[in-house]
Amino acid sequence: MSVANQIEPTRTAPVAGAVIRVENAHKYYELGESRVHALRGLSVEIHRGEFVAIMGASGSGKSTFMNILGCLDRLSSGAYFFEGIDVSKHDKRALALIRNEKIGFVFQGFNLLARTTALENIELPTLYTKIAKVEREKRAADALAMVGLADRAAHFPSQMSGGQQQRVAIARALVNHPSILLADEPTGNLDSRTSVEIMDILQKLNNGALTIILVTHEHDIAQFARRILVFRDGTIRKDEPVLNRPKAADVLKSLPTLED
Repeated sequence: MSVANQIEPTRTAPVAGAVIRVENAHKYYELGESRVHALRGLSVEIHRGEFVAIMGASGSGKSTFMNILGCLDRLSSGAYFFEGIDVSKHDKRALALIRNEKIGFVFQGFNLLARTTALENIELPTLYTKIAKVEREKRAADALAMVGLADRAAHFPSQMSGGQQQRVAIARALVNHPSILLADEPTGNLDSRTSVEIMDILQKLNNGALTIILVTHEHDIAQFARRILVFRDGTIRKDEPVLNRPKAADVLKSLPTLED
Protein backbone atom coordinates (compact mmCIF):
# COMPACT_ATOMS: atom_id res chain seq x y z
CA MET A 1 0.00 0.00 0.00
CA SER A 2 1.44 3.35 -1.00
CA VAL A 3 0.36 6.64 0.52
CA ALA A 4 3.09 8.81 -0.99
CA ASN A 5 0.71 10.85 -3.11
CA GLN A 6 -1.91 11.45 -0.43
CA ILE A 7 -0.58 14.19 1.80
CA GLU A 8 -1.90 16.29 4.65
CA PRO A 9 0.38 18.93 6.24
CA THR A 10 1.36 17.99 9.76
CA ARG A 11 -0.61 19.80 12.45
CA THR A 12 0.64 20.30 15.95
CA ALA A 13 -1.20 18.03 18.39
CA PRO A 14 -3.09 19.77 21.21
CA VAL A 15 -0.84 20.16 24.22
CA ALA A 16 -2.82 20.14 27.44
CA GLY A 17 -0.37 18.43 29.75
CA ALA A 18 1.08 14.96 29.69
CA VAL A 19 -1.60 12.27 30.00
CA ILE A 20 1.29 9.77 30.17
CA ARG A 21 4.72 10.33 31.69
CA VAL A 22 7.21 7.50 32.10
CA GLU A 23 10.44 8.15 33.99
CA ASN A 24 13.56 5.97 33.99
CA ALA A 25 11.49 2.84 33.37
CA HIS A 26 13.10 -0.58 33.81
CA LYS A 27 11.39 -3.92 33.37
CA TYR A 28 13.00 -7.30 34.05
CA TYR A 29 11.63 -10.77 33.40
CA GLU A 30 13.05 -13.86 35.07
CA LEU A 31 13.10 -16.79 32.65
CA GLY A 32 14.60 -19.74 34.48
CA GLU A 33 18.17 -18.79 35.23
CA SER A 34 18.09 -15.98 32.68
CA ARG A 35 17.11 -12.38 33.29
CA VAL A 36 15.66 -10.40 30.40
CA HIS A 37 16.00 -6.62 30.59
CA ALA A 38 12.94 -5.64 28.50
CA LEU A 39 12.93 -1.87 29.23
CA ARG A 40 16.20 -0.06 29.90
CA GLY A 41 15.79 3.31 31.59
CA LEU A 42 13.12 4.57 29.22
CA SER A 43 11.63 8.04 29.70
CA VAL A 44 8.90 9.61 27.56
CA GLU A 45 5.87 11.92 27.70
CA ILE A 46 2.69 11.64 25.65
CA HIS A 47 0.38 14.63 25.76
CA ARG A 48 -3.38 14.68 25.67
CA GLY A 49 -4.66 14.67 22.10
CA GLU A 50 -1.56 13.09 20.55
CA PHE A 51 -1.62 10.19 18.07
CA VAL A 52 1.55 8.16 18.58
CA ALA A 53 2.69 5.12 16.60
CA ILE A 54 5.16 2.71 18.19
CA MET A 55 7.41 0.63 15.94
CA GLY A 56 10.26 -1.80 16.48
CA ALA A 57 11.39 -5.34 15.84
CA SER A 58 10.21 -8.28 17.94
CA GLY A 59 11.94 -8.13 21.32
CA SER A 60 12.49 -4.37 21.12
CA GLY A 61 10.33 -3.66 24.19
CA LYS A 62 7.30 -2.14 22.51
CA SER A 63 4.85 -4.80 23.71
CA THR A 64 6.21 -4.57 27.26
CA PHE A 65 5.81 -0.79 27.09
CA MET A 66 2.19 -1.12 25.92
CA ASN A 67 1.46 -3.55 28.78
CA ILE A 68 2.82 -0.98 31.22
CA LEU A 69 0.76 1.83 29.68
CA GLY A 70 -2.35 -0.35 29.78
CA CYS A 71 -1.83 -1.15 33.47
CA LEU A 72 -1.53 -4.83 32.56
CA ASP A 73 1.95 -5.08 34.10
CA ARG A 74 4.14 -3.15 36.53
CA LEU A 75 7.59 -1.64 36.17
CA SER A 76 10.51 -3.24 37.99
CA SER A 77 11.76 0.28 38.76
CA GLY A 78 11.00 3.81 37.65
CA ALA A 79 7.69 5.65 37.58
CA TYR A 80 4.57 5.72 35.39
CA PHE A 81 2.31 8.76 35.78
CA PHE A 82 -1.17 8.45 34.25
CA GLU A 83 -3.07 11.74 34.24
CA GLY A 84 -0.60 13.06 36.81
CA ILE A 85 -0.95 10.12 39.23
CA ASP A 86 1.88 7.66 39.82
CA VAL A 87 0.20 4.29 39.22
CA SER A 88 3.43 2.31 39.57
CA LYS A 89 2.54 1.14 43.05
CA HIS A 90 -1.21 0.68 42.59
CA ASP A 91 -2.65 -2.69 43.62
CA LYS A 92 -4.46 -5.00 41.18
CA ARG A 93 -7.90 -3.65 42.06
CA ALA A 94 -6.87 -0.03 41.46
CA LEU A 95 -5.18 -0.94 38.15
CA ALA A 96 -8.29 -2.83 37.02
CA LEU A 97 -10.41 0.25 37.74
CA ILE A 98 -8.10 2.42 35.63
CA ARG A 99 -8.19 -0.10 32.77
CA ASN A 100 -11.97 -0.19 32.73
CA GLU A 101 -12.68 3.51 33.19
CA LYS A 102 -9.72 5.28 31.58
CA ILE A 103 -8.23 3.02 28.88
CA GLY A 104 -9.74 1.58 25.71
CA PHE A 105 -8.07 -1.47 24.17
CA VAL A 106 -8.11 -2.60 20.53
CA PHE A 107 -6.34 -5.82 19.54
CA GLN A 108 -5.26 -7.48 16.31
CA GLY A 109 -7.59 -10.44 16.88
CA PHE A 110 -10.80 -8.45 17.59
CA ASN A 111 -11.61 -10.58 20.71
CA LEU A 112 -15.38 -10.46 20.23
CA LEU A 113 -17.67 -12.99 21.91
CA ALA A 114 -18.94 -15.29 19.15
CA ARG A 115 -22.46 -15.82 20.50
CA THR A 116 -23.02 -12.18 21.38
CA THR A 117 -24.36 -9.50 19.02
CA ALA A 118 -22.36 -6.46 18.00
CA LEU A 119 -24.37 -4.24 20.35
CA GLU A 120 -23.97 -6.66 23.26
CA ASN A 121 -20.22 -6.98 22.66
CA ILE A 122 -19.87 -3.22 22.81
CA GLU A 123 -21.92 -2.99 25.98
CA LEU A 124 -19.78 -5.52 27.88
CA PRO A 125 -17.26 -3.06 29.45
CA THR A 126 -20.12 -1.03 30.92
CA LEU A 127 -21.32 -4.02 32.92
CA TYR A 128 -18.39 -3.49 35.29
CA THR A 129 -19.40 0.09 36.02
CA LYS A 130 -22.24 1.75 37.94
CA ILE A 131 -23.79 3.07 34.73
CA ALA A 132 -27.56 2.51 34.55
CA LYS A 133 -28.89 0.00 32.01
CA VAL A 134 -30.58 2.61 29.84
CA GLU A 135 -27.38 4.65 29.66
CA ARG A 136 -25.32 1.52 28.92
CA GLU A 137 -27.52 0.66 25.97
CA LYS A 138 -27.44 4.24 24.69
CA ARG A 139 -23.64 4.40 24.91
CA ALA A 140 -23.29 1.12 23.03
CA ALA A 141 -25.65 2.27 20.28
CA ASP A 142 -23.87 5.63 20.00
CA ALA A 143 -20.45 3.95 19.79
CA LEU A 144 -21.69 1.57 17.09
CA ALA A 145 -23.06 4.49 15.08
CA MET A 146 -19.75 6.34 15.52
CA VAL A 147 -17.92 3.58 13.62
CA GLY A 148 -20.60 3.42 10.92
CA LEU A 149 -22.26 0.14 11.88
CA ALA A 150 -25.60 1.19 13.36
CA ASP A 151 -27.34 -1.22 10.97
CA ARG A 152 -25.26 -4.17 12.26
CA ALA A 153 -26.38 -3.97 15.89
CA ALA A 154 -28.06 -7.38 15.90
CA HIS A 155 -25.37 -9.14 13.85
CA PHE A 156 -23.07 -11.76 15.35
CA PRO A 157 -19.30 -11.71 14.64
CA SER A 158 -19.66 -14.62 12.19
CA GLN A 159 -22.02 -12.45 10.14
CA MET A 160 -19.50 -9.61 9.79
CA SER A 161 -16.31 -9.11 7.79
CA GLY A 162 -12.95 -8.67 9.49
CA GLY A 163 -13.12 -4.91 9.03
CA GLN A 164 -16.59 -4.76 10.53
CA GLN A 165 -15.48 -6.85 13.51
CA GLN A 166 -12.59 -4.49 14.12
CA ARG A 167 -14.99 -1.53 13.98
CA VAL A 168 -17.09 -3.22 16.66
CA ALA A 169 -13.92 -3.75 18.71
CA ILE A 170 -13.11 -0.04 18.41
CA ALA A 171 -16.65 0.88 19.46
CA ARG A 172 -16.30 -1.43 22.48
CA ALA A 173 -13.06 0.37 23.41
CA LEU A 174 -14.86 3.73 23.26
CA VAL A 175 -18.01 2.86 25.20
CA ASN A 176 -16.65 3.91 28.62
CA HIS A 177 -15.36 7.23 27.21
CA PRO A 178 -11.66 6.48 27.87
CA SER A 179 -8.86 9.01 28.27
CA ILE A 180 -6.61 7.04 25.92
CA LEU A 181 -7.00 4.35 23.27
CA LEU A 182 -4.31 1.66 23.03
CA ALA A 183 -4.35 -0.16 19.68
CA ASP A 184 -2.06 -3.19 19.32
CA GLU A 185 -1.63 -4.09 15.62
CA PRO A 186 -5.28 -3.22 14.86
CA THR A 187 -4.76 -3.67 11.10
CA GLY A 188 -2.61 -6.81 11.31
CA ASN A 189 -5.38 -9.17 10.11
CA LEU A 190 -6.88 -6.83 7.51
CA ASP A 191 -6.40 -6.16 3.80
CA SER A 192 -4.94 -2.87 2.59
CA ARG A 193 -8.19 -0.99 1.99
CA THR A 194 -9.80 -2.13 5.22
CA SER A 195 -6.64 -1.16 7.10
CA VAL A 196 -6.91 2.39 5.78
CA GLU A 197 -10.62 2.45 6.69
CA ILE A 198 -9.66 1.61 10.29
CA MET A 199 -7.00 4.33 10.25
CA ASP A 200 -9.60 6.78 8.95
CA ILE A 201 -11.73 6.02 12.03
CA LEU A 202 -8.72 6.46 14.33
CA GLN A 203 -7.72 9.74 12.69
CA LYS A 204 -11.26 11.10 13.10
CA LEU A 205 -11.30 10.04 16.76
CA ASN A 206 -7.96 11.75 17.28
CA ASN A 207 -9.23 14.89 15.54
CA GLY A 208 -11.90 14.85 18.25
CA ALA A 209 -9.08 15.05 20.84
CA LEU A 210 -8.85 11.37 21.82
CA THR A 211 -5.29 10.33 22.71
CA ILE A 212 -4.27 7.27 20.67
CA ILE A 213 -1.22 5.03 20.98
CA LEU A 214 -0.80 2.50 18.20
CA VAL A 215 1.64 -0.41 17.82
CA THR A 216 2.34 -1.46 14.24
CA HIS A 217 4.98 -3.21 12.15
CA GLU A 218 3.78 -1.41 9.02
CA HIS A 219 5.53 1.82 8.11
CA ASP A 220 2.63 2.96 5.90
CA ILE A 221 0.20 2.54 8.80
CA ALA A 222 2.49 4.44 11.21
CA GLN A 223 2.46 7.42 8.84
CA PHE A 224 -1.20 8.06 9.71
CA ALA A 225 -0.14 8.98 13.27
CA ARG A 226 1.28 12.36 14.27
CA ARG A 227 4.40 11.05 16.00
CA ILE A 228 6.47 7.86 15.74
CA LEU A 229 8.50 6.21 18.50
CA VAL A 230 10.97 3.56 17.31
CA PHE A 231 11.99 1.01 19.95
CA ARG A 232 15.21 -1.00 19.98
CA ASP A 233 16.77 -3.03 22.79
CA GLY A 234 14.36 -1.70 25.39
CA THR A 235 14.93 1.98 24.64
CA ILE A 236 13.46 4.61 22.33
CA ARG A 237 15.97 5.13 19.53
CA LYS A 238 13.88 7.61 17.53
CA ASP A 239 11.12 10.02 18.51
CA GLU A 240 10.01 12.03 15.51
CA PRO A 241 6.93 13.89 14.26
CA VAL A 242 5.29 12.61 11.08
CA LEU A 243 6.01 15.03 8.26
CA ASN A 244 3.60 15.26 5.33
CA ARG A 245 1.08 13.14 7.20
CA PRO A 246 -1.41 11.36 4.90
CA LYS A 247 -5.12 11.71 5.48
CA ALA A 248 -6.74 8.28 5.44
CA ALA A 249 -10.01 9.57 3.96
CA ASP A 250 -8.08 10.85 0.93
CA VAL A 251 -6.01 7.66 0.60
CA LEU A 252 -9.25 5.64 0.44
CA LYS A 253 -10.27 7.50 -2.71
CA SER A 254 -7.27 6.04 -4.56
CA LEU A 255 -7.84 2.44 -3.45
CA PRO A 256 -10.09 -0.09 -5.20
CA THR A 257 -13.26 -1.14 -3.41
CA LEU A 258 -13.12 -4.75 -2.21
CA GLU A 259 -16.04 -7.08 -1.76
CA ASP A 260 -16.73 -8.23 1.85
